[in-house]
Amino acid sequence: MSAIEKLPAVDNGLLRFLTCGSVDDGKSTLIGRLLFDSKTILADTLCAIERTSKKRGMDAIDLSLLTDGLQAEREQGITIDVAYRYFTTGTRKYIIADAPGHEQYTRNMVTAASTADLAIILIDARKGVLTQTRRHSYLTHLVNIPHLVVAINKMDLVDYAQDVFNTIMADYLEFAAKLGIEDVRFIPLSALNGDMVVDRGERLDWYQGPTLIEVLEAADTDHTAHAEPLRFPVQYVCRPQDSANPELHDYRGFMGRVESGVIAVGDAVSVLPAGRESRVKAVQINGQSLERAFAEQSITVLLDDEIDISRGDMIVRTGELPNVTKQIDAMLCWLAESPLDARRTYLIRHTTRETKAKLAAIEFRMDINAIEHQGAERLAMNDIAKVSFKLAQPIFADRYSDNRATGAFIVIDETTNNTVGAGMIV
Repeated sequence: MSAIEKLPAVDNGLLRFLTCGSVDDGKSTLIGRLLFDSKTILADTLCAIERTSKKRGMDAIDLSLLTDGLQAEREQGITIDVAYRYFTTGTRKYIIADAPGHEQYTRNMVTAASTADLAIILIDARKGVLTQTRRHSYLTHLVNIPHLVVAINKMDLVDYAQDVFNTIMADYLEFAAKLGIEDVRFIPLSALNGDMVVDRGERLDWYQGPTLIEVLEAADTDHTAHAEPLRFPVQYVCRPQDSANPELHDYRGFMGRVESGVIAVGDAVSVLPAGRESRVKAVQINGQSLERAFAEQSITVLLDDEIDISRGDMIVRTGELPNVTKQIDAMLCWLAESPLDARRTYLIRHTTRETKAKLAAIEFRMDINAIEHQGAERLAMNDIAKVSFKLAQPIFADRYSDNRATGAFIVIDETTNNTVGAGMIV
């Protein structure tokens, strides 16, 4: 009986997690091992990767092909774009994001990290902590991923030596202390052979901690560790036009997703930016009435009073207001090949609200290698910096450390409509 089959028959909910690290640390192989050992690979998919493995002259199945889905990735043997995969153990559902290891694809990794509950940083046991290991660790900390697992992979290539594991763990902890990373745990493993991934194996008996799957099964996936205030950005105002149904004549529903907190019938709420107050008359999903709705649910809200509300406005609980501001300070990840231009006007999209913005200042650029601040007059692709923006219209923001939904925004090039930056309000 496998370790998966031994797990108790309970529902631990959905876990979104990210794998990242330097090039060739074995991220794709690790995910392939999880999919293979959890028996979630379809027969036709298994046959396809067997054929591809033989073409590449391999005797065994190359499990990394399960996530390296692009033709260019398979030809080069690297991960280029973020690959998302789904699997289940029967006790928990998982969405996995496999982030590229190359530095030029750091921007892809930021996208994957933005919704993750847990991150797995892979380290090649032969190479130890590398520059990209530091970069990805910094990014996972920056985007406030609550749980971090450092998986020291390819232990089979260092004879499963405990002293190698201990040395790498000490090096990483020294680096993590400079960033303030606290919730981190270490697992030695071999993704190729499966040691400490799902089954413990027999070659790491000196390690007494949990396997990777046991850590994933037990990880806390609450929306937040503390109670968050209600944040309900309005996406659409529903006004049905049905002359045959007079009951819908006065229907005015405000549709959107609860980004944080709870909204219930009878709650006293305020509508931003006007600040008008009302009470929740009804909460609906697909026409069905609910007493309350929670974070990440898409709902329709009806209010007692006639208030002029449009897309981009926000409904919050009275007395729990966010910061209504036309200037923001943020940590910015620049994603575009063209540098950030202080002379240009950009668009900032924050929740469902969009406004024109201009760069006010670059306070510093982060040197990931030295973990120190540097002066900068421009930002190039993959740069991370603390900046200030002046906005044409106010947004309703919280600090990213308090609320990942209302503390995040993207920067858009208004001429190309491309996303060129991702920011976290400080």
